[in-house]
Amino acid sequence: MAAPDELSFEDALEQLETIVDAMENESLPLEKLLEFHEKGVRLQQVCQNKLKLAEDRIVQLEKKGDGDFGLKPLTLEEDSE
Repeated sequence: MAAPDELSFEDALEQLETIVDAMENESLPLEKLLEFHEKGVRLQQVCQNKLKLAEDRIVQLEKKGDGDFGLKPLTLEEDSE
């Protein structure tokens, strides 16, 4: 099995959903619950990091004063308040 950092966002999310489902619907011993919790936290961090990287890559086109176009980071409406 690949290390969590090597997983794609979709694979990490799928594993996280499987863990959550097992924790909610199965009668598991405490040690297994703790193991799943620790792995789930790592997978959640991987997903969060990958989303942050994707967010940083999103840019928008803006027209500069000289008429040329350039790229600038996309700002969300919530951030501008």
